Amino acid sequence: MLQQYKNILAPIDGSKVTDTVLKKAIGVAKRNDTHLDILNVLEVNQFSDTYGGAVSGDVIYKLSEDVQKRLAELKKQAEDAGVKDVSVHVRFGNPKPVIATEFPKDHHNELIMIGSTGLNALERLMVGSVATYVSRNAVCDVLVVKPEKEIK
Repeated sequence: MLQQYKNILAPIDGSKVTDTVLKKAIGVAKRNDTHLDILNVLEVNQFSDTYGGAVSGDVIYKLSEDVQKRLAELKKQAEDAGVKDVSVHVRFGNPKPVIATEFPKDHHNELIMIGSTGLNALERLMVGSVATYVSRNAVCDVLVVKPEKEIK
């Protein structure tokens, strides 16, 4: 039996794989004539750790504003490509549990399409891959999207 997804989540982080994730999520959403959630999770703790707690509310507000603007562009891209029902979201917190469980439970997602990596090798070693965590702990199906240059 062919799996029919009614609600797809595409978490993006602005890394190189974002465009590939969005392109593939748009394709699946169109084929399934379904809703697409595009999510960016801002991990505020990473800024306060990096800058010794000196990150002001103004900086976080500006960052959130920039992300909202980028998400609006991605929403338009999805709509222009033919996806009829697209929502964009910004969440604050640790991307791992937000993407794997919290957001999908709140929004009833049936498929998460996530990039294989948004981190460099050292960052993956230090904090672990979000994609690995999500694929192991998600409350729904997960499709891990590789950057186009890695697809042979």
